[in-house]
Amino acid sequence: MKLISLYSGSKGNSTLVSACGTNILIDAGQSARRLTDSLKAANISPDSIDAIFITHEHTDHVSALEVFLKKHRIPVHITEKSAQKLLSKAAPHVTECLVIHPPMYAEKVKELTVASFPTPHDSMCSVGFRISFREGECLREIGYATDIGYVTDAISSGLMGCESVVIEANHDVEMLKHGSYPYDLKKRILSKRGHLSNTDCAVFLSELCANGTKNVLLAHLSEENNHPSLAYDEISTVICDPSVNLAIADQFSPTVLVSDEEELCST
Repeated sequence: MKLISLYSGSKGNSTLVSACGTNILIDAGQSARRLTDSLKAANISPDSIDAIFITHEHTDHVSALEVFLKKHRIPVHITEKSAQKLLSKAAPHVTECLVIHPPMYAEKVKELTVASFPTPHDSMCSVGFRISFREGECLREIGYATDIGYVTDAISSGLMGCESVVIEANHDVEMLKHGSYPYDLKKRILSKRGHLSNTDCAVFLSELCANGTKNVLLAHLSEENNHPSLAYDEISTVICDPSVNLAIADQFSPTVLVSDEEELCST
């Protein structure tokens, strides 16, 4: 199994899940060139991607699609409301690749089952994912939730019990409040349809790790209103189990949370 953030932040997001001969992407932000280079760095051919799952239609989650899909005609799973926004500007070849779903759906991609759950964010429709597969008699599950204003019951249910979790730790509240962002943007980020703070992430992760989560990737860190060391220090203190693997997704380069290979190729 591989679980690798190809890059994560306000400039673009994409995560690779690879297991049982199945390769999927969650989101496709930044550029097609960056996405392709990052996949190659993770020792994955872009031609081997079986599907892309979109959390929501904001640019930092979909901006690579148009160019990437020109060469790689693969299914893109997206909710109906997010698709409506995307379709207003999408090229015909993008439209042909879209597989449109209601907010809550489950899709089988070869050996992986991807189930969505709603997340609170100021987009047309935002979802997270629970990804399941079997290794022999063992059921393994991965949870993914970023761009979340607060932890809802749906998010808790969607992630609880997952072995590996990618979760947003977007901002340090004090850095945001005293930073250079305009007031309206600060208000949006701090709202229940904005982004999750380090503190709120820490509270939720203490519960997840107490219920079996062993690998945690902190994602979508703000470049201006957070710092990896701040997020790591605040969150690591609440994880009582020293065996939990805690990592922070880089804004521009692949970050391995789980992999059966030791090293990435140079980009």
